[in-house]
Amino acid sequence: MSLHKLEDVSYFDLNNQINIPVDGQIPLNKDKEALDAFIKENVKPNLVKFDSLKDRFDYLIENNYYEKDFISKYNFSFIEKLYDYLNDQNFQFKSFMAAYKFYAQYALKTNDNDSYLETFVDRVAANALYFADGNEQLAMDLADEIIHQRYQPATPTFLNAGRENRGEFVSCFLIQSTDDMNTIGRTINSALQLSRIGGGVGINLSNLRGAGAPIKHIEGAASGVVPVMKLLEDSFSYSNQLGQRQGAGVVYLNVFHPDIIDFLAAKKENADEKIRLKTLSLGVIVPDKFYELIKNDEDMYLFSPYDVEREYGKPFSYVDITKEYDNLVANEKITKKKIKARDLETEISKLQQESGYPYVINIDTANRVNPINGRIVMSNLCSEILQVQTPSTVDNGQNYIKMGKDISCNLGSTNINNLMKSKDFGHSVDSMVRALTFVTDHSNIDVVPSIQKGNEESHSIGLGAMGLHSFFANHHMYYGSPESIEFTGTYFMLLNYYSLVSSNQIAKERKTTFVDFDKSKYADGTYFDKYLENDYAPKDDKVKELFNGIHVPTKQDWAALKESVMKYGLYHQNRMAVAPNGSISYINDTTASLHPIINRIEERQESKIGKIYYPAPYLSNDTMPYYKSAYDMDMRKVIDIYAAAQEHVDQGMSLTLFMRSTIPAGIYEWKAGRTDKMTTRDLNILRNYAHKKGIKSIYYIRTFTDDKEEVGSNECESCVI
Repeated sequence: MSLHKLEDVSYFDLNNQINIPVDGQIPLNKDKEALDAFIKENVKPNLVKFDSLKDRFDYLIENNYYEKDFISKYNFSFIEKLYDYLNDQNFQFKSFMAAYKFYAQYALKTNDNDSYLETFVDRVAANALYFADGNEQLAMDLADEIIHQRYQPATPTFLNAGRENRGEFVSCFLIQSTDDMNTIGRTINSALQLSRIGGGVGINLSNLRGAGAPIKHIEGAASGVVPVMKLLEDSFSYSNQLGQRQGAGVVYLNVFHPDIIDFLAAKKENADEKIRLKTLSLGVIVPDKFYELIKNDEDMYLFSPYDVEREYGKPFSYVDITKEYDNLVANEKITKKKIKARDLETEISKLQQESGYPYVINIDTANRVNPINGRIVMSNLCSEILQVQTPSTVDNGQNYIKMGKDISCNLGSTNINNLMKSKDFGHSVDSMVRALTFVTDHSNIDVVPSIQKGNEESHSIGLGAMGLHSFFANHHMYYGSPESIEFTGTYFMLLNYYSLVSSNQIAKERKTTFVDFDKSKYADGTYFDKYLENDYAPKDDKVKELFNGIHVPTKQDWAALKESVMKYGLYHQNRMAVAPNGSISYINDTTASLHPIINRIEERQESKIGKIYYPAPYLSNDTMPYYKSAYDMDMRKVIDIYAAAQEHVDQGMSLTLFMRSTIPAGIYEWKAGRTDKMTTRDLNILRNYAHKKGIKSIYYIRTFTDDKEEVGSNECESCVI
């Protein structure tokens, strides 16, 4: 039967019954019945069977489903040993959603799309064998991490490992344009090429001159950034990955850019169709000076990037606005215009209420704690990648006069619930770092040479985490409580420490570091000062108990690591980043990223089959009180959690804020106990609070409005199990 033929199947109906209370209780057993029915009715009848494991691999290689090279690096007896181990683990999905997502999105299928060629065990084996690159022990270690779901590679990595006809392993890309037509043209072409190979693209437009700026000394000639934004949106729409999905991109602009108001207005629903952006995402780059001007209710000046670059000899993004603000204002050679800082703050909040955009990058916060030589100027499509870049110069033939350094995102995620059960936390993290290292070593994005250069020089990876709320619920901690904040800080301190240990060991083994390591705060040892001056071990008895059996590094451990790093270096310029990881959290049967759940029973619309209901992991009468919806939670608690993690994460995190259009009484203290409509002031307060807490980026604002709420959608919220 066709994999997409829905007649005569019971599993969707069984799954949908979860949201129909029986005697006032949520019938969670229906999800287990749906899972069993899906395996019986869909997976087993459609799974291609082979007489032996050798026959299976021979078939997959001969028919161009698998690459031959990664298999040939092992004796087949070892592959059989690996499979014996994986099969002995008796892996089982815990929810219908997990199994459905895996087989719909990740499992290799025949070319006619009618049959499955992989189970979860097969996909795990392909990942382990591929990323271990012939190292049998590492292959066993990776297989152990992934089958026990302590580690989950990002979607493009997990999906493409071992496949003959595959996409890239990396998730997204960051590029920037400088203020000339050649570079703008090169940027648009790069967006086309990167979208074609399957990545989301972040583009910094802050360096471009504003509307009305001179061109060849002719005043008023420049069109500004909005027409370039329209060209980029059309490029992503055109380059749609063989028609499978629309390309995706985000453009960033500094809040002190003279086009900032027009930039924001282009995303409004009532914008003129000639300028309105329907699919392109927006992000703003926010220096500290903006928050200062807001606090003091002062005017702010917007500066001509064209003039600033002529005066400072470098693109606008590379000028420290906070440091140079007064000089910029006083400089008569720099064209500027004046607006009220709080008026712009309100415009940002209005658009966030309406569309969820713009993302916010607190650029000075990111650079203040950046241990790498150079400047961070932007982020990516999900706002968690924060790495240094350098600009390129392009001639009339679109060739590089000077090739800059851009970024590709190489991501994977720990599953907090399961990694906390690891017999050796540090060894687990080392296996993960080595898997990600293979990806950076073998990534070759030659369609955009500046990205290729950036990857070759930085060896950057992004190890993150998911499942935080489910861990809290499973261990009877309220999201945002003091012990939950302390746990989060300790967990990410451990990820930081052990990823540093691994990167240091790889540098020692290979006698290689990332480019300009010697100019970093790792090389001079100052990065480690806070770990030598402060004790980051848990203080709360409950949190101490949670880390029982896991070695929490002491000051002495940090001192030894500092000495080793200063002597042997680090292989990776960047190591950590927390992505939204929606899809991979489903197949891991855990909650996404670090944010709270939306509903105890999540309703998800799948385009081909309708609604699927997904119970929160570990949901029971016992854990239900700890599963409070993000929409009913004070967002400052979410910010506090992310801030605890951010202290130890060298890059950023995809922090989503969840707001109701009507805010229930008691959620926010500044509402003075009233039930009231969400206002721009609420978002203003949260952004300022996040900045104060050291948050580097705010991703998306999700707003739940009264008219979006479906009748009966929250029926199960008050039920028992």
